Amino acid sequence: MTSSMLFNIATFSYLVSMLAFFTFLAVKSKHVGLAGSLAAYFGFIVHSAAILFRWKESYDIGMGHAPLSNLYESVVFFAWTIILIFGIIDLKYKYRVVGAFVVPFALLGMAWAQLGMDSGIQPLVPALQSNWLLYHVITCFLGYAAFAVACGISIMYLIKAGKDESAGSTQSGGIIAMFPSIKILDDLNYKAIIIGFPLLTLGIITGAAWANYAWGTYWSWDPKETWSLIVWFIYAAFLHARFTRGWVGKKAAILSIVGFAATIFCYLGVNLFLSGLHSYGGGG
Repeated sequence: MTSSMLFNIATFSYLVSMLAFFTFLAVKSKHVGLAGSLAAYFGFIVHSAAILFRWKESYDIGMGHAPLSNLYESVVFFAWTIILIFGIIDLKYKYRVVGAFVVPFALLGMAWAQLGMDSGIQPLVPALQSNWLLYHVITCFLGYAAFAVACGISIMYLIKAGKDESAGSTQSGGIIAMFPSIKILDDLNYKAIIIGFPLLTLGIITGAAWANYAWGTYWSWDPKETWSLIVWFIYAAFLHARFTRGWVGKKAAILSIVGFAATIFCYLGVNLFLSGLHSYGGGG
C-alpha cells in the first residue's frame, strides 16, 4: 500500500460523502446524512494514514522531511485540515447539511492534486530546511480550513436569508427547510472565524520567525507576506465590526466569503502568478 493509493481512496471517500450530503438535501433522510458524515470520517482516517505513509516514504528515499514542502503536498494537507475542522463542527452540532457546502472544498483540492499535479517527493530547498516549516504551515492551514468552513456556512446563510425574505411570513420549504436557522448559521460562521483567526495570527508570527531564520529578516513585504497581512486585516475587521458595531447576518456572511476569496489568492494566486521569496510554493 502506497501513499498515492491511500490518497486516491480518500478522494473517492470525499466524493461519496459529497454525493451523500447532496442526496440528504433531496430526500431529507437522517440515515443518508449520517452516511455522508461517516464517509467523510473514513476518508479523513485514510487521508491521515496517507500523509504518514508519504512522510515515511520521504525517509525511505533519503530525503526525510514532513510532506508539506510543495504545492501538491500543501493542497493535500489543506484538504485534510478542511475535513478536520468540518468533523469537529459536525460532531459538536450535528448539522449534517453543512457537509454539502464544505466537503466539496476538500474534494476539489484532492481531485486537483491527484489528477493535475506531480506527486513526486522532492528534496527540500534550503529555505524549507527548518522545524519552523511544521509550525508555520500547520497553523496557517488550520486557519485557512476554518475560513473555508466559515465560507461554506456563509453561502448557506445567504441562500437561507434570501429564501426567507422572498417567502415573507411563509416558512421556507424544500431543500432550504433542511438548513439551520439564519441565527444558528450566523453563529457558526462567527465560531469558525474565531477558531481560524488566532491560528492565522500564529501562522504569521511563526512565518516571521521562519523568515528571520531563513533570510535574516522578519518581514520583507514579499507578495505572500503582504497578502497574508491583507487576509489578517479582513478577518480582524470582521471581528472588530461584530464586537463594536454588531455586524451580523448578511454583512458578516459577505465579509466571510470575501475573506476566504482573499485567503485562496494568498495561498494559490500568489504562489502561481506572482514571483517572490515564496515562489517555491508553486512548484510540483
